[in-house]
Amino acid sequence: MTTSIHDSAYSWTRLALTLAIATVANVGMWAIIVIMPAVQVEFGVGRAEASLPYTLTMVGFGIGNFVVGRAVDRWGVTPVLIVCAVGIAGGYGLAIASGSILALALAQFVVGLGTSVGFGPLIADISHWFMKRRGIAVAIVASGNYLSGAIWPILLAGILADSGWRTAYAVLAITTLVIVIPLAFALRRQVPDSAHETAESASAAKRRSSGLSPRALAWLLGLAGIGCCVAMSMPQVHIVSYCVDLGYGPAVGAEMLSLMLLGGVGSRLLSGLLADRLGGVKTLLLGSVLQAIALALYLPSDALVSLYVVSLIFGLSQGGIVPSYALIVREYMPAREAGARVGFVLMATIMGMALGGWMSGWIYDVTGSYEMAFWNGILWNGMNIAIMVWLLLQSRSRTALQPA
Repeated sequence: MTTSIHDSAYSWTRLALTLAIATVANVGMWAIIVIMPAVQVEFGVGRAEASLPYTLTMVGFGIGNFVVGRAVDRWGVTPVLIVCAVGIAGGYGLAIASGSILALALAQFVVGLGTSVGFGPLIADISHWFMKRRGIAVAIVASGNYLSGAIWPILLAGILADSGWRTAYAVLAITTLVIVIPLAFALRRQVPDSAHETAESASAAKRRSSGLSPRALAWLLGLAGIGCCVAMSMPQVHIVSYCVDLGYGPAVGAEMLSLMLLGGVGSRLLSGLLADRLGGVKTLLLGSVLQAIALALYLPSDALVSLYVVSLIFGLSQGGIVPSYALIVREYMPAREAGARVGFVLMATIMGMALGGWMSGWIYDVTGSYEMAFWNGILWNGMNIAIMVWLLLQSRSRTALQPA
């Protein structure tokens, strides 16, 4: 029996507002990918150095998911959103003023730190308002991250071509302040204590079945998240640069990134529906296997049409992986710790993206191609699959041994 707040009309209204905020707040982590070729030329650096601003963006984004998630647990989502919106705009301003790749990277750390509010903290917040449809609700909010990546690179392409990346960043700073702050005030309503108690009783049995403490499970999920996201980062971070290398140009790469992320939106929504039936662990395992297959398809593909097709397949394969971690946390861990626990696990996935983005650039500099970088991603993905298989078998065996 759920409380009236769960899956209510207000829950769905809040979900729509949260998605709108996420679509704007998340753009900072994608904009740096689009401007990477221009930045590399302007500052005269190698591919690994040009990846450094993205890496620090993801480091800030990862740390922010944990720190900002804890802040939301304590103070609520509205004041935290307002502070982060100001921080994002300030980070864009520092990036505009940067005169070196290191200065830009430090500015991007600030952008990433603020941008984090649009991911894990919003996912944790919306998870409190749903029980029966939590999977699809979490998937919709998580899709804001991919919608941002699918929409904004196309919108910024014209500004980037005509006026340069600094003007594009100025537009993003103003947009963030104008949209995020007013919408934040619409999320002031707090979760009733009774709703937390209902969610906690549902998660206690799942937690016992794993045989792990919340802390141990969080660390295990974090390790799995690093593995899957090192793999995920290869196409997402380097597809624009890969297309430049092949002679197709950055505009084609931006289109492939948008196609990949639009596929990811569809994948996240489908995974959310599946998770409401299968649970987070099985849904995550399915996505990880499909991602490994999609990565392998990139190896023989360098023609224009095949790259478009494989990019779409990749997006459709991996979009539901990261939201599934949040669902596993909510299924197995205390509700009142949702912001911190979801934030910690998503921080690990984002650190995997940061590590993988840099690692792929380094492998390219050493080998002169991205082939070994794709193989590297496939191997890291195998670690994630192994952990999910173990967790699934562990929960099943312990559940079977428990008395009825």
